[in-house]
Amino acid sequence: MSNHSTRLRGLYAITDTTLVPDEHFNERVAAALRGGARIVQYRDKRNSPALRLKLATDLVYLCREHGALCIINDDINLAAEVGADGVHIGREDVTLEAARARLGQESIIGVSCYNRLDLAQEAEKRGADYVAFGAFFPSHTKPDAALASLDVLQKARQSLRVPICAIGGITPENAVSLRAAGADMLAVISALFAKKDIEAAAQRFLPLFPT
Repeated sequence: MSNHSTRLRGLYAITDTTLVPDEHFNERVAAALRGGARIVQYRDKRNSPALRLKLATDLVYLCREHGALCIINDDINLAAEVGADGVHIGREDVTLEAARARLGQESIIGVSCYNRLDLAQEAEKRGADYVAFGAFFPSHTKPDAALASLDVLQKARQSLRVPICAIGGITPENAVSLRAAGADMLAVISALFAKKDIEAAAQRFLPLFPT
């Protein structure tokens, strides 16, 4: 398990190949970082190794420039190649053990737990650095995602020691209940990257994380 737990807090931006097109990738991610995103996940399911390598490399540079964490979705080899801070995996991705063996003890490994507390408890036991629950609200990115309840978030806060991330249809308005229930991180796609002023959109989440 890594020693990054104190940094696993705040606005967690996730890139999207539609809302963050390749030609505007750097400028849009930089705007989110200027606005206060503390973690950025590179999420790209396309089979374009050279392009993915370039964008992930750019993201590592941008995150370092702004003192933020860079997480790669699913691809442990890409995460290792670009020197990302870690990887995020789901139930259809590589195992937590395989990710740890490839990336080492200091890398961050986050695990999607959907709406199931038992998955989160198991992930913590196996060495996950953070767990993610959701979708808490209907999501444009994943419209078919199972919905998670505030109850599972509250129970997770009571039973887990690792940081907790909430995801799915989150806005500055509905995020208040998620923070109150115990979410350390708020993972956001559309409420950031679908906005005309991404920097301002990110800043709207900052009051939820007072210093």
